[in-house]
Amino acid sequence: MTDYYEILEVARDASADQIKKAYRRMAMRYHPDVATDDGAAEKFKQVQEAYDVLSDQRKRSIYDRGGNPSGRSAAGFGGGAGFGDFGGAGFDFTNLVDAMFGQQSARGPRSRVRRGQDALVQLQLELHEAAFGVSRVIAMETAVLCPRCQGAGAAEGSKPEQCRTCHGRGDVTQIQRSFLGDIRTSQPCPNCRGYGSVIPQPCGECDGEGRIRTAREITVKIPAGVDTGMRVHLASHGEVGPGGGPAGDLYVEIVVAEHPLFKRNGNDLEMVVRLPMTAAALGTEVNVRTLEADQPDSDPEQDSVRLEVPAGTQSGTRLTIPGRGIPQLRGKGRGELCVTLLVLTPTRVNAEQRDLLRQLAELREETNAEAEQVHKREKGRFERFWESLR
Repeated sequence: MTDYYEILEVARDASADQIKKAYRRMAMRYHPDVATDDGAAEKFKQVQEAYDVLSDQRKRSIYDRGGNPSGRSAAGFGGGAGFGDFGGAGFDFTNLVDAMFGQQSARGPRSRVRRGQDALVQLQLELHEAAFGVSRVIAMETAVLCPRCQGAGAAEGSKPEQCRTCHGRGDVTQIQRSFLGDIRTSQPCPNCRGYGSVIPQPCGECDGEGRIRTAREITVKIPAGVDTGMRVHLASHGEVGPGGGPAGDLYVEIVVAEHPLFKRNGNDLEMVVRLPMTAAALGTEVNVRTLEADQPDSDPEQDSVRLEVPAGTQSGTRLTIPGRGIPQLRGKGRGELCVTLLVLTPTRVNAEQRDLLRQLAELREETNAEAEQVHKREKGRFERFWESLR
C-alpha cells in the first residue's frame, strides 16, 4: 500500500495545516511547469493523490484503517490520468500560486504601537568618581509620551478610523497574469501605510506620532569600581516608542579622565614619589597622598598614608600600600597603591657641598671606573622603569 505520509514528508499525526503546507511545498517543487527533473510529472501525480486523500477527513480515516479511499488499485497510482488531466483531477495551479503569494495578506495590519529605540550616551568621570561611585544627572534629548493625547495620536474627541482603501487589512493585492496563472502580490496599503486605519484628526502636539521630542534629565547612579568603556544599563529609560509604545533602554558609557598624579592599572593605582639622594641613602618616611583626598567630603585621616623608605633605596624601587587602590566592581576589597621611588641627584651644589661629596666618594672608594660599571649595571633597570611610566 502506498504511504501517502511519506510522499508528503509529514508525520502520521500531522495536522491538516501541516499537510496543506507540505502539499504546497511539494507541488511547487514537482509541478511540470516549474520542475525540470525527469520523473517530476509522475512525482507530482503522487503528491496530488496523497493530498487528495489526507486533506479529506473521511478519506484519511479510511486510509489510516488500511482501506483504499481513492478507489484505485493498491498496486500503484493507476488510472489513465495523463499529463493533460491535471485540471480534470481537481488541481488548479492558479489556486496554488495564489496560496503561495497571497498568504501575505494574512499578516494583518501592523500595530501603531511599537517599542522605542535604545539610547547610548557617554558620561565623563573623574578618577575618584569612578573609583568610589557617584550619582550624576544626565541631560539628554529624547522621545517622550505625548502629554496631550497620551500616545493615541488622535486629537481629543476623535479616534482612528478603518482605512477605506484596504478595509482594515493593512495591505492591498495586485493580480498579474502569467503562463503560470494569476499571480497575486501584496504590499502595504499606500493610504494607511499598512496600519489598517487612518487618523483623520491627528493630535496637534505630536502630529499623530503619539510621542514628542524634548529635553529630559535622568539621574544615574554609578557603582564604585567602573572603568573606561564600561556601560551602565538603565532599563526603559530610552526613547518612548511610536504610538506611545514602551520605552527602549538607556546605556551610559563611562569615560574616565586622566589623573595628574595617579595612573590606573586594573584595580591598582600607580604613582611616582621623588626622593633626595641623601634621603634614599639614609632611609626616611614620606607622606603619600591617596585618592581619597580628591573627594569633596574626604576624611583628613584617609587623605594620606605614611610610607617607610628603607636605607639604601635605589631609584626605580616599587613599594606597595595594600587596600588603597580601586574598589572591586560589585565585590569586596580594593587594589594596591603602588609607589615607584625616583631618586633625585642634585644638579646645583656649592663648593662646600661639592667638597663633602668628594670626601664621601673617597671614603667609599668610588673611582670613575667603578662609577662606569655601576652605570652599565643600572642602565637596564632605569630604562625599564621609564618605560613603565609611559
